[in-house]
Order: sequence, then structure tokens, then C-alpha cells
Amino acid sequence: MRRDSRKLPSSSLYDDVARSSSGSIIDRYSTSFGWATRLLREPARTHVRCIYALVRVADELVDDDRQPWDTPTRAALLDDLQADVHRAISIGGSANLVVHAFALTAREHGIDAELIDPFFDSMRADLAVAEHTDESLSGYVYGSAEVVGLMCLRVFVRGNGALYDELAPGARRLGAAFQNVNFMRDLATDKTALGRSYFPTLTEAEKVRIMDEIDADLAAAADVIPHIPADSRRAVSVAHALFAELSRRLRAASVDEITSSRVRVPDTVKARIIAHHIVRMS
Repeated sequence: MRRDSRKLPSSSLYDDVARSSSGSIIDRYSTSFGWATRLLREPARTHVRCIYALVRVADELVDDDRQPWDTPTRAALLDDLQADVHRAISIGGSANLVVHAFALTAREHGIDAELIDPFFDSMRADLAVAEHTDESLSGYVYGSAEVVGLMCLRVFVRGNGALYDELAPGARRLGAAFQNVNFMRDLATDKTALGRSYFPTLTEAEKVRIMDEIDADLAAAADVIPHIPADSRRAVSVAHALFAELSRRLRAASVDEITSSRVRVPDTVKARIIAHHIVRMS
């Protein structure tokens, strides 16, 4: 097995435990993304997991309907989390393991308020907006997904500002495609469990329009994947392929199917896609 050519900087046991906790979160919450990140070489793998873990915790503060929190409590928890993130980046640590791990990554790769605050703004929108307009949805997708893609890109380019600027439009479009695929996949759950709708008047024609936009974003992102540094390229390619397959299945499903059940890619198909990309890009 090929050994990783780059390692994480030396760290304390506390740093290591914080990063490990982030890895546990992604393994429990996301099958597709978790599989894809395993194809990243270190240190990018750990850094991306630290980003995902913070994103997931914020999302759960908003969405976990099994918690006893009312909306004001969720908003307060979200405010506290955002403040802790900024404080941790400033001073270099936090008592919250997920925040601590994220701050280590953010400080190393220049992830700052320009990307962090739009994300938290979108999380707050989930507490206040039941149905989006086209304009509000565009802003929401930028904050909830596109900036996350840009955070990951900061990790991939390792301080190469010119390469970051070149790849940023593609990273944003890939994040938008992932988010809109998730919206379509989770349409039934979002409406019934969370009382929220990102596509409130979904007709067959509207579904086709949305899928066309998703596939255009996936195509644009595919054009920049070959330019991503080699130690991250395969993982991004696999994530792209998994979501492209889910997009294909959503396009084939009827509006009734999408609004009443969760369209998914079977694990056997995911495994086949991953294996194909491992062989093709080895």
C-alpha cells in the first residue's frame, strides 16, 4: 500500500482526540461522503473530516427533531457555536472537540469569517424560512454548501492562492449540485418532519428544470476536477460520481416518488462506482 507522503503537523494528544472525534462523526452520518474522504491522502483527509464534522454539528442543532429544543434554544445554540468557532480560531483552541479540530484546520488553511459566517447564516435561515423564493434559495445554497466546497478547496490547494482562484468557481458549482441533489432526495422528509420546503411547488416541469441545473453544475465541476492536486483528485472524482448517479435516479423518478419517498443509491452500486474510480485513477 502506498504510504502517505505528507503527514499532519505534530500535535498534542488533545489535538489528536479532537480530530478523531471529527472522523467518528463523518463515519456515522454520511456513507457516500465518508467513503469518498477515505480516498483522500493525509493530511487532506483529516482536515476535510474536521470541516465536515463542524458542518454536521451545526446542521443537527437545527434539524434534529428528537431533541427537546424549541426554535429560540436552537438559535442560541447556533450563536454559541459560531462564537466558539471564531474564538477558537483566534486563540487556537476550544473546549468543544469538534470546534477545536475545525479551528486547527481553519488556522492552517486560512479559512476565515468570509466562508464561516455565510454558512451560519444559512443554518439560521432553516430556523426561520419555511418556503424559499428563488433569490433566498440561491443565498441559502451559497452559505450551506458552496462555502463548504471552498473550505475544502482551501485544504486541497495548500496555500496556492492562484490555483484556489482558478478552481473556486468549479468548487462552488459542485457544492451547489450536491446540495440541490440532497434537497430533491430529502424532499419528503424535509416537508413532513421539518415543515420545510426548498422546492415548494414541484411539478414535473419544475423537476426537469432543477435536474437540468444540477447536471449543468456537475458538468462544470467535472471540467475542473483534473486540475485539483493529485492527492485529493480521486476522492473528489468519486464524490462527483456518486452524486451524479443519485442525480440520474432522481431524474428517472416521478414527482410522486420524490415527494413521498427517499430516492437513494444502493450500497452495492456505490461500491461499484468507487471501485471503478479507484482502478481508473490508479
